Amino acid sequence: MPPAKRGLAMVFQSYALYPHMTVRKNIAFPLRMAKLDQAEIDKRVEGAASVLNLTDYLDRRPGQLSGGQRQRVAIGRAIVREPAAFLFDEPLSNLDAALRVGMRLEISELHERLATTMIYVTHDQVEAMTMADKIVVLQAGVIEQVGSPLELYRTPRNLFVAGFIGSPKMNFIEGEEAMKHGAHTIGIRPEHIAVSDSEGTWSGVVGVSEHLGSDTFFHIHETGLADTITVRADGEVGFRHGDRIHLTPRADVIHRFDAQGLRIE
Repeated sequence: MPPAKRGLAMVFQSYALYPHMTVRKNIAFPLRMAKLDQAEIDKRVEGAASVLNLTDYLDRRPGQLSGGQRQRVAIGRAIVREPAAFLFDEPLSNLDAALRVGMRLEISELHERLATTMIYVTHDQVEAMTMADKIVVLQAGVIEQVGSPLELYRTPRNLFVAGFIGSPKMNFIEGEEAMKHGAHTIGIRPEHIAVSDSEGTWSGVVGVSEHLGSDTFFHIHETGLADTITVRADGEVGFRHGDRIHLTPRADVIHRFDAQGLRIE
């Protein structure tokens, strides 16, 4: 039987690669420190390089690699240890937007292939939502909620989780409108608000419009509900700055919170 996997392998925001060593030697370093025989080291390095598409780069030095490739080398150095679990501490923070998306997919695919527990620390809720099987939301060292991404999206336990999960973030409304729903605060996500130029539950004036092609984000002022209400609409909706717009929230997905910020079921 193969030996049991042991220990925790960590991958950090900083790649921490040895600049004078080749990719092969960087990946092999923890195995050499563990005094494994050369045949086993070569086998594990080649295996990790194959998994991470680094085979063609094994004889290059870190300075000859892109940021994403360097991060893959750091991951490869962890993989060869065959740990019981991985700890990723904001590993994509140093990458530009395009590389972050690519590496996010690569790490998710790696998780499926290795079938090994991965603990992933991030401040980016998009990374949390797209990569996690289970999310633990922390605030000041306190666990606010634990659940699957969709559980947290659909039933946030409190205002902090409701505001953290979702992009753009949830709209919060207090006062008379919230009291109509028997709550201190109500929350409605931008994607759950219908827009019209003729009628609706609320109305306001279009401020900034962010056109993304498939979606348009409207930031609505003068609603009497909050300083700004953000709406996520179809990309073909053509309201402009200064237009009067009417808003209708979906009644079945309005979130209610009490004075302590806790969810009201």
